[in-house]
Order: sequence, then structure tokens, then C-alpha cells
Amino acid sequence: MAAAGLTTERAAELLQQAGPNVLPVGKPVPQWRKLWGELTHFFALMLWVAAALAFVADMPQLAVAIIVVVIVNGVFAHIQQERAQHAAAKLRGLLPADVRVRRDGQVTTVHAGDLVVRDAILLTAGDRIPADVVLDTATACAVDESMLTGESVPVPKAAGDAAWGGTFLVNGDAEATVTATGAGTRLAGIAALTSGAVPPPTPLALELRRIVRVVALVALGIATLFFLVSLLAGIPWRDSFLFAIGVAVALVPEGLLPTVTLSLAMGAQRMAARNALVRNLEAVETLGSTTFICTDKTGTLTQNRMNAVEVCTPAGTVRIMGDGYAPDAQVQGTGRDAAAAAALAARAASQGRAVFRNGQWQAAGDPMEAAIDALARRLAGDVGATPAPWRRLAFDPVRRRESALVGRDLFCKGAPEAVLPLCAGLPAGTAGQVQDMASQGLRVIAVARRSLGGRAPDGADAWDQAPAGDLERGLELLGLIGLHDPPRPGVDEVIRTARQAGLKLAMITGDHPATAAAIAREIGLAGPGAQVVEGAGLPEDDQMLGALLDRDGMVVSRVSPEQKLRVARALQARGHVVAMTGDGVNDGPALREADIGVAMGRGGTDVAREAADLVLLDDHFATIVAAIEQGRATYANIHRFLTYHLTDNVAELTPFVVWALSGGQFPLALGVLQILALDIGTDLLPALALGAEAPGKRVLTRPPDRRHLMDRRLMVRVFCVLGPVEAFIEMAAFSAVLFAGGWTRGDAPGHELLLAASGTAFTAVVLGQLANAFACRSATQPPWRLGWTSNRLLLWAVLAELVVLAACLLLPAVAALLGQAPPPPAGLLAAAAAIPAVLAADWAHKAIRARWTRP
Repeated sequence: MAAAGLTTERAAELLQQAGPNVLPVGKPVPQWRKLWGELTHFFALMLWVAAALAFVADMPQLAVAIIVVVIVNGVFAHIQQERAQHAAAKLRGLLPADVRVRRDGQVTTVHAGDLVVRDAILLTAGDRIPADVVLDTATACAVDESMLTGESVPVPKAAGDAAWGGTFLVNGDAEATVTATGAGTRLAGIAALTSGAVPPPTPLALELRRIVRVVALVALGIATLFFLVSLLAGIPWRDSFLFAIGVAVALVPEGLLPTVTLSLAMGAQRMAARNALVRNLEAVETLGSTTFICTDKTGTLTQNRMNAVEVCTPAGTVRIMGDGYAPDAQVQGTGRDAAAAAALAARAASQGRAVFRNGQWQAAGDPMEAAIDALARRLAGDVGATPAPWRRLAFDPVRRRESALVGRDLFCKGAPEAVLPLCAGLPAGTAGQVQDMASQGLRVIAVARRSLGGRAPDGADAWDQAPAGDLERGLELLGLIGLHDPPRPGVDEVIRTARQAGLKLAMITGDHPATAAAIAREIGLAGPGAQVVEGAGLPEDDQMLGALLDRDGMVVSRVSPEQKLRVARALQARGHVVAMTGDGVNDGPALREADIGVAMGRGGTDVAREAADLVLLDDHFATIVAAIEQGRATYANIHRFLTYHLTDNVAELTPFVVWALSGGQFPLALGVLQILALDIGTDLLPALALGAEAPGKRVLTRPPDRRHLMDRRLMVRVFCVLGPVEAFIEMAAFSAVLFAGGWTRGDAPGHELLLAASGTAFTAVVLGQLANAFACRSATQPPWRLGWTSNRLLLWAVLAELVVLAACLLLPAVAALLGQAPPPPAGLLAAAAAIPAVLAADWAHKAIRARWTRP
């Protein structure tokens, strides 16, 4: 019995008490606070301290330069991250604008935001349900709840059943009473779960924090040591303190932060070119660290559309090879006429159709019924003139079947277990056929017919009022139709590639266990004996849950949003970097909490896209692997330019070490401003070019690189090979100019001589870094085996580096500010020796390391 509805006055009172039917929206974070976060993270704070110390040390130029670096980098990062996470706000767009409602005994239209509890609303096929309701009347109703549950098949609804706000009524008509609005709806609960999920810190963020701590401790320790050595050398304590501050500031890699940011931005641009939109810059590197992919099924691995692929009849089995809902397909097998009769009978009992719209065949209504319509067209040709039913027996969850009376025949379709018992004279082996089709991952529909006696349907006979039980008996089985949600093209190859790359895979879906298992086997995600676990059967203990899931090829079905969150957290607790894919509202919380959330750009919901770090613009699972490849390349590139930066730091520190060990007797080769010019002037562009290095050919043939950025291999290469060689050439060239100019130990060199010698040391460091940039392109191969022109950006960066070097030496104002002068010819020749020296040392180290590590 339909609800009578409220009066206008009572509805207004309830609206005043409960508030509008809108989802709650969290208070937005002000733009200034987001920008402030980019300027005050751990690495930026270290640079702010360095700038303050530079002011204390009476070096305002250095302080201003560092501040500019921090601000420019912060603004750039803020612009890149501006697409903030608004998943809960996007949920508001899932509710319809207007709703038909009974008010004052009449049907009227009101805005969905004005709905209140106990309102009586009217729904028809295609409507989005505006609030949580209970159905008062339901005629052939089915609701698409995939956005909430992940279940791909529409759920039948009868009078007395509940339906949730935001879902679709895909079939039938209903009247319903509102039971919850706004914040009280199930949709609002998922919104709260999504906004409450806190993304974990990315592996890159953790690594950068570790690097900053190491650099800060080293800088502090060396500065303290230099302060003590200066005091022992008889330098006044104030001068010693200011000198120690200068050393500490010089050791801070000011160019590292903008280099990391720009490298991530370049990685994001490359991913966008491959249809992967990055919404969070650090997600670029996180993809490269991914060890476990939890993938949805419907819409991610499959195409989220039904396709009738097999018809089994007493006359034989027909298989259909066709894609989509178009009428053209290849048909194989025996008994085509019988299969066509079964398809036409199923079509007569269906309301959904395949329609040609916008230049392509699409589903109008239930995708399963559209697939049956397409099947009839493929087997029987033109079906446009077939007579319409004159009576329907609607589908309901108890009967699990529906029927239609057409002419003198009754056609019935439904679940095999609901239709087969009503059939007389079943062919032998029918039950086995049903089981065989289901084991292939097909949804099986049984179709039957009964010829009715009596007068023609345009007369008034007993069939008009006959109960369904009297009609649906003594049926003749026409056939079994197998429907399939096809996998995305090439997804099996992508899965093999992912496993070759050392990734573990699991299917996490809201679908039926048998369907999920069959699809997992079909695409090669799971083996024949794969374990399938339902969400309700997951262990309550988080450690046991992690141990259960931490294996390749797991299938978890019937999961709720809360259970999907538990899956992500349990795998993270076992040390995995988790990528979670999804496209529905129910996926939002897990996408936000996972290390890397991946959403579908075409078929997904706004909620999933806003909660994710990565959006696949083509909805292709293969794009995930392509993005992981680029993520690994970005991680390797960060490793490359970190090696490059730290090598420079060794060369920058060496003059201070020599000065301190000599007790101040040996002149200081480089000043603090020269070091700053090296860090953010000459070194920055080659570092960025290293950040643009293309992925290697074997990136996806090995497990994820989980080493620290500053690992033992990097430290040996920097502090035992490249750094010492560059520093040696630097100090040798500096000393050669001093001695050639007549300097003797214990004397103060002349001002002009010291400027020329310092310019020589500066030139040696720049040329050494030029060679170092090519050496850092690979950790195993010398640069001449990589092709000198394969990274054209590096060639342009090196050319720009030489231009900056010339400006620092030849422009009088710049040279005077830095405290240097152009080197004499002999000094320039000595400085140029840094290029072959660095390349030779790098080649020898790689050759020795290859011999030691060769199996």
C-alpha cells in the first residue's frame, strides 16, 4: 500500500528540525594554509634555519638566495597540488535535483534537498534514488547498487525492501517512504569514512625526511668540529662561530628540494601523456615503490557490460563471438534456430533493449536485458516487428523469474534453479550444463515457454486474471543463455608483466564469489585452486588478516567499504606499498587510505576520482603498469641526481677540511657564496636533466627497488670514488695556480692571485660535475655505452651550465660578488682535467663492481 504522504506544513516542520537533504561538507582548508604547508615541511624548515644562520653570519646575499629557493619551490609545489581532495563534497552531486512526491494528497515535484523523513516519493526506471527509502509498492523493480556494494548485477527489490540514496532504479516503478536524509543516509556514512581516512606518508616523503636528518646531523657535526678547530688555530670565537655557520650552510643541498619537485612534475607529465593523470606529485614516486596491487573487478579488469556468449538448447549449443550490443556477430555450433527461439523468448520477457545512439550501440536499461536483445538480433535478424506482451508477470526476489504473455504463448526467463523445476521433460544433463556454464564465469539464464489455450489475447479470457503459479507450470525448456562481462583487452598480458615486475596482485570486489573466481582464473590473476574469501569471512584479527592476504592471486569477494579499508591497512602493516584500484563510491575510503589510490577516469564516479592519487583517463588496467614503470624511472632518477648533488657537496666541503687541517695556513679555495652558486646555479639544470632520464629497458623485469635513497652503494660511489676525485682535481688546480703565482706556505697570497686561484677551483668543480652528470646516468654502464645524445635535455643542460660558468667568471659584477676571477690558461687546463679524471674513475668503479657482483 502506497504511503499517503505528508502535508506541506508538516514537511516544512520536519525540514526545519532535520535540515536539508544534503550530504555534510567538511570545512575547506584555506589556500594560505595549503601554501604554508608547502613552506614549512621538514626539508623547507631546514633551509629556513640555514637562511637565518646566514643572516646571523652576516651573509645577507646567501640568506636571501635561500629564501627565494624555498618560496619558489613552495609556490610551484602548491600549484601542482592544487587539486585538493574533495571526495565528500563530490558526493553531493550524486543526488538528483528534483523528486516527485506526494504532498497534501497530490503528486508534486520538489527539490531533493527539501525531502524529509516520512515523505512519500514516486520512482520510475532510470531515476536516482534521492534518500534512503523503504519501498511501499514495487513493480518489476531492480536497483543498481554497484556504486555502494561493488556488485555488478542489479538487485531485485520488492515491497518492504530498503533502497539507498544515490543508487539507480534501473527497472520497474515504485512508491517509497523516506527513512533517512542528508547526514543520516548510508551514502553520508561512506562520505564520512572517506574523509576520515588519512593517507599514509609516501615512501619518498619518508626518504626525504631521512636524508634531511642525515644532512642536518652531518652539517651540525662538521660545523661543530670546524668551530673547535678554528678556536685551536687561534681564531677569535666570534669569527670561528660565524665560520662554522657558513660551513653548515654550505653543506645544505639547497638545490635538492626544487630538483625533486621538478623531477616529480616531469614524471607526472610523462604519465599524463600515457593516460595516467597524477593528482598528487609524490604519487609518481610511490607508484615505483608499489609492491601490492589490490584491483577491483567490475569496470577495472572487466568492461562492466554483459555479453551473451553461449546458448545451450536440446538441439545443440551455439556460441556467439561478438563484442558489445551491436547486432553483428559470428555464430558457431548446432541448433541455431532453437537458440534463436530461446533468445526471442527471453527478449519477450525483458524490458531492456540495445539501442543505436550517438553513433554506437548502447544499453538502454538493464545491461543483461540489453545483451539478450542483442543476442536475439544476432540469431534471428530484425526483431523490430515482434508483437508486444499483453501481460507481464514481474520479477521478484522470491520467484527469481519473470514472464510475459505474447499471443497464445507464455515466455519465462530467470535463474535456472527457479525455472527448471517448472519444466516438464527436461533433457538429460541439463543440471550439468548449468554447472559447467557457471564454472566458466557465465551468468546463466534459463528460458522456457508454454502454449496457452483459450481465445485470442484481444478477448476477455481467463488468462487475464490467472495467478502466476497457474501460468508458470508445465513449461518447455527452450535453452540456457550464458552471459559474460568480458575482461578488458590485454589485461592477462598486463597481469603477467606486473608479476614479472615483482608485484603481488589480489582481486578485491563486491561481486559474487563464483563470478569473481571465474574471472580471476580467466584473466590469469588466480590459478585453478585459488583461494576465494568473502568479506564476511575475513579474520577479525588484523595480523591474521595480513597473513591471509599476503600472497599472490588472492580473491576477496562481497567486501564492504570498511572491509576494503582493513585490507589496505593489513597489507601496509606487513610492509607493503599498496596500490588500490576502484571506480565506485564504495571504493573512496580505501583509495584515500592506500599508499596509491587508482581510479577510473571514464567509467568511475567523481568520488573515486577525487579520493585517488592517480586517475586512468582511458580506464585501461595496462595504464597502471605503464605508470608503475614511469614511477620506478622517477625513483631511479632521484637516486641519480642525489648522487650528483652529494658528489658536489664533497668537492664543496674539501676546501674547508684542508683549511682546518692546516690550522688556517692553507688559503680557503671556495667561499660560501661560490658554494651557493654551485648548488642552485651551475648544478641545477643538469640535475633536472637527470630527472628526465627515460625508463630503462629492464625496469619491469625486476622487483621494486626498496633500498634507501642514501644506501651503501650510493655512499661508496659518492664519498669513495666520484667525490674524492673531483675534490682532488679541484684542490690540485687551486694549488697549481697559487704556487705558479709565487705563493709560499705561511704567507697570505695576494688578492688578485687568490681570486684567480679560487676561480680555478670553481671551474674545476663545475667541469667535474659536467662529467659527473654523464656518469650518473647509469649505475652500471659508462656513459659512452648509453649514447651521448640519448638524453638531449642533458646536452642542453650542460651547455647552459657552461654559459653560467662563463657568466660567473667573466661578468665583473658577478665575479666580484662571488670573490673570484677567471683562471689563467694553466689553471684552466688543470681544471679541465676533472672531466677525464671523473669519467675514468667512474668507469673503473663500475668495472670493478661488475666483476665482484657477477654470479
